Amino acid sequence: HAGNLVLGYLSGVPTVCMQGRLHFYEGHPAWLVTMPIRMMKLIGVETLIVTNASGGLNQDYNSGDIMVIKDHINLTGLTGQHPLVGPNDEKFGPRFPAMTTPYDPELRRLAQETAKELGFSGFMREGVYVKVSGPSYETPSESRLLRKIGADTVGMSTAPEVVVAIHAGMKVLGFSMVTNVVILKQDSDKTPPTHQEVMDTANKRAKDLQLLVKTIVGKLASTLKATESAATPAAAMLHKEKEN
Repeated sequence: HAGNLVLGYLSGVPTVCMQGRLHFYEGHPAWLVTMPIRMMKLIGVETLIVTNASGGLNQDYNSGDIMVIKDHINLTGLTGQHPLVGPNDEKFGPRFPAMTTPYDPELRRLAQETAKELGFSGFMREGVYVKVSGPSYETPSESRLLRKIGADTVGMSTAPEVVVAIHAGMKVLGFSMVTNVVILKQDSDKTPPTHQEVMDTANKRAKDLQLLVKTIVGKLASTLKATESAATPAAAMLHKEKEN
């Protein structure tokens, strides 16, 4: 998380990319964590692509898998730390935004099709991401609870930003990179996760994820050019499309 905001072109598309992000566990309130999303909305970003590093709760997942996020459980939001708490700014969106399809179905299909074309099908998944506050990793009992409520991966980011993006009328595509398989049994002989393990796995798979996002952005650019002559600012967080 270098803390840089990078502006440029990705596959010919004007793009805003966050090199790193703010986290709730660093002591930032939810509204501040998500402020960059509103900034991107104000400069014209229409599509947000978010990425994160996560633990694999689904025991069929392997380290290095990339999961297309089809839904999320914003556990910190459900327990009161919600980014939309407070006065609502109507210029961004309604007081009570619907979250029925936070991750755009068409973008999810495009991601899977692109992954297949690139030969990535062997490590691509689709599932549900759960956001916890961190910064400690989960106990086996906590992990079993998260798995039982329907989560496939667990992490400490992403959901608040997606909520704010949906509130602002943006389309969202999300990727969750599995950097370690979560231990569900206390007497397991598996090695507990470390931050270094997370970083090492993320770095090994980073090139594949970068190529996937770049190709998707290029396809979106072609679609836009076919339907309108003027381009609008793209990507965000990696965005008019891309995180961790």
